[in-house]
Amino acid sequence: MNKGINDFTARLSSVAAETEILLKQLLGDATLDGEISRPPRLVAAMRHAALDGGKRLRPFLLVETAAVFGAARAGALMAGAALELVHCYSLVHDDLPAMDDDDLRRGRPTVHKAFDDATAILVGDALLTLAFDVMARTEVHGDPAVRVALVAELARASGLGGMAGGQMLDLAAEGRFEAKRTLNEKEIATLQAMKTGALIKFACRAGAILGQADPAARTNVDRYGTAIGQAFQIADDLLDVEGDAKTLGKAAGKDAAAGKATLVAALGTDGARARLKALIAESDAALAPFGTKADILRAAARFIAERNA
Repeated sequence: MNKGINDFTARLSSVAAETEILLKQLLGDATLDGEISRPPRLVAAMRHAALDGGKRLRPFLLVETAAVFGAARAGALMAGAALELVHCYSLVHDDLPAMDDDDLRRGRPTVHKAFDDATAILVGDALLTLAFDVMARTEVHGDPAVRVALVAELARASGLGGMAGGQMLDLAAEGRFEAKRTLNEKEIATLQAMKTGALIKFACRAGAILGQADPAARTNVDRYGTAIGQAFQIADDLLDVEGDAKTLGKAAGKDAAAGKATLVAALGTDGARARLKALIAESDAALAPFGTKADILRAAARFIAERNA
């Protein structure tokens, strides 16, 4: 058991380190063909948002799912870096005063605190657009059809019907635009599947796309991605209730204070932990057809459910 945990930890750290190297290269000072200039303040703020922080879980899931299907690691890492740019953009915008109004992210000042609101908005815009630039590059995959599929699916996972739409539902649930109402369990699950789960599911699905997996395999990958996306959000909500700012690297207890709709609030902590257990069982069942090749993904599911930061 310890060997498995150690192997998982080593591989998570390896992907994080390799992703960090790629992000530093992508956020360099030198302009690319088609670029006119890279404003130093904007580059510095983008680096503040994207570098030196986070477990890089989404790139890890993409790389390890791709490995199950024999896809090239270099391409998967590049695709993972593109996905991480989208994730980092979302954090910058979520932290803004008009959204969640957070002062801390990964144990340091959020971008709008370290710089200013206008810069933070532009950082998010620039990170998001750079992500699609990166995902479209030949380094991701030699087949243009594969790259088009990745770009299209990332757009849907991060946009209107995915993460951005989920953020809108979250704001609405807080009573920002109309009278606040209590969401039922199904409504909360939909909100969270969009806001948080969509990018996690995409990470897994993108690995299968890179590996040109068959439809049946992609269906099982989708099941796995959906289950761990739900598990991630429940674990995150439990941490908000039970964690502390020093451990989390961000403010704790804000969800309850803001009256956010969470499954922890709907089910209670015991009910939420029972749901987590069921989701891990679902993720295991989804990976069964892949045998031992998917052991790292099984370990990832448990890491997501049991994390303490």
